[in-house]
Amino acid sequence: MSAIEPYLAGILLAYAVALPGFFSPGPNMMAVIGTAMGAGRPAGSALALGVAAGSLCWGLLGLIGLTALIAAYAWLLTAVKIAGGLYLLWLGLKAFRSAARPGELSAVAQGAGAGRLAWFRRGLTIQMTNPKAALTWIAIISLGLEVDAPTWVGLTIVLGITLVSVCAHLAYAIAFSTPPMVAFYRKARRWIETALGAFFCFAGIKLLTSRP
Repeated sequence: MSAIEPYLAGILLAYAVALPGFFSPGPNMMAVIGTAMGAGRPAGSALALGVAAGSLCWGLLGLIGLTALIAAYAWLLTAVKIAGGLYLLWLGLKAFRSAARPGELSAVAQGAGAGRLAWFRRGLTIQMTNPKAALTWIAIISLGLEVDAPTWVGLTIVLGITLVSVCAHLAYAIAFSTPPMVAFYRKARRWIETALGAFFCFAGIKLLTSRP
């Protein structure tokens, strides 16, 4: 206990900053929910794991010096913002096209392939093109790490938050793939697809027009 005590306050502060993000709507959460309802639990779970893997990548990048890298090369954050905004617009347009199409085919159930690896890649792409995730991790690492803190403190923060991300996103995938949710989705598919399309397009436009 004596080894962790000097750093415990910083670790807990980092967790406190990160946890609210798992309960606020965002592209990653909406994608998991839409996929779970439209394409089923395996696809939703695979996408959720992809999102969590992306969170781990951003955490490790933050730990090894993402703050300094972005400070030295500001264009990197701009490039991530542009890529993320365009990807969200693409998801939004796919959802609108699916909403206009008759039948049961869902936007989240097409285009990415049938395999779980494809859904995992989609979740990873959503998270890695999300500059909010990068900025959040910069804040988390900055708040959680004391000056000259040992490496294990940073790893405790990154791995602990990643574990929470896995549990939270899998919980969304499981909850929204239950029979009542699937039945609701089938009845309200077009409205749900339209809402998802509007959300993704709004998030994409906001990302592309926001200041660096």
